[in-house]
Amino acid sequence: MTTQSRATLADVARLAGVSSKTVSRVFADAGNVSVDTRERVLGSAKRLRFRPNNLARNLRRGGVTNTVAFVIGDLTNPFYFTVAAGIERELALHGLTMVLASTDDSPDSEERVVDALLSQRVRALLLIPIAEDQSYLDGERQLGTPVVSVDRPARNLIADSVVLQNRLGMAEAVRSLTAIGHRKIGFISNPSGIYTQRERLAGYREALREVGVTHTGHWERLDDDPAVSAEQAVQSLLALPDPPTAIVAGNNRGSAGAVRVLRDQDPPVAFIGFDDFELADALGISVVAYDPIELGRTAARLALGHLAEPDAFTKQVEIPTRLIRRGSGEIPPPR
Repeated sequence: MTTQSRATLADVARLAGVSSKTVSRVFADAGNVSVDTRERVLGSAKRLRFRPNNLARNLRRGGVTNTVAFVIGDLTNPFYFTVAAGIERELALHGLTMVLASTDDSPDSEERVVDALLSQRVRALLLIPIAEDQSYLDGERQLGTPVVSVDRPARNLIADSVVLQNRLGMAEAVRSLTAIGHRKIGFISNPSGIYTQRERLAGYREALREVGVTHTGHWERLDDDPAVSAEQAVQSLLALPDPPTAIVAGNNRGSAGAVRVLRDQDPPVAFIGFDDFELADALGISVVAYDPIELGRTAARLALGHLAEPDAFTKQVEIPTRLIRRGSGEIPPPR
C-alpha cells in the first residue's frame, strides 16, 4: 500500500484558485476574506483532506498551544486514567485539550519527559511528581506556565497542588477497627516512600496511639521494591507468632493482593483498603474512597485559574475521603 503525501497549503491555494496568503487568512479566521472565497478555500481543503498545522503556526508567532500536559506515573495504574478523565472534562469546557505522558514511575525520566512536553509550548503543566526535586521547573513557572502538582506536592518548587486527605482517611479507617476491639492491626505499603504513603502511615500510627498502641513496627510492611508483592507482605504478617487481627492497605494494588490471601483465612481477618477498586463492592471490601474525577477537575481548575490570573497566590487543595463499610472492615477480633 502506497502512502499518500499530505496536502500542503499551496495545494489548497491552487485548487481554490487563490494565493497561499489568502488560504492562511481563512484558517487564521481573519475577517478580510469574502464569504465566497472562504467557502471555496474550505471546500478545497476538505477535498484534499488538508489540516492546518496550528502548532507550527503558534510557535512561529512565539505563542503557545491550546494543549495542557498531564504527566503521570505507571501507565498500568487505573487511578491515573480516572484522574486524567477529570482533567480532560474540565479543560474541554474551556476549549483546551490534554496530552498525556508517562514517567513510568521512574524519577530519572521525569525531567526528560517534562522538558519534551514544555518544548511543545503547552499552556500549562499538570504533574504527578516522582523525582526528589522539581526545582528544575521554577524557570518555566516564572515565564508564566502554570504548574500544578497532582496527588502529592512538588518538592523545592512553589506550585499549586491538589492532594487527598491521606492522613485523615487512613486514621478514620483504623479508628473504625479499634472501635470494634482491634489492637493488632497490620499496615502494608509498596511503594512506601512517596508522600501519599507516608501520610497514610502517619494516620495509621496516629489512630493506634489514641488507643495506647505505640509500637507498630512489627506490624508494618513498608517496601519500595516492585518485586515484593502485597501477597508476600500479608503472608509475612500472618506468619507472625501473634499475627494481626486486622490489616489495612496503603493503595489499591495492595488491597487486591491482600484480598487474595485473606479471603480464605479462618478465623477471618478484618481488612480495609485505601483507594476503591474494581469489584470491591461485589467482594464486600471496605475501603477509604474518594472521587478521582474531582481530583482531576480540581487540578485543571487550578491551572485555568493561573492562566486567567497569573499572579494569584498558590494553593493546596485537599480532596475529601470517606470510609465505605462493606463488610470486610467490620469483622470483630476473635474472642
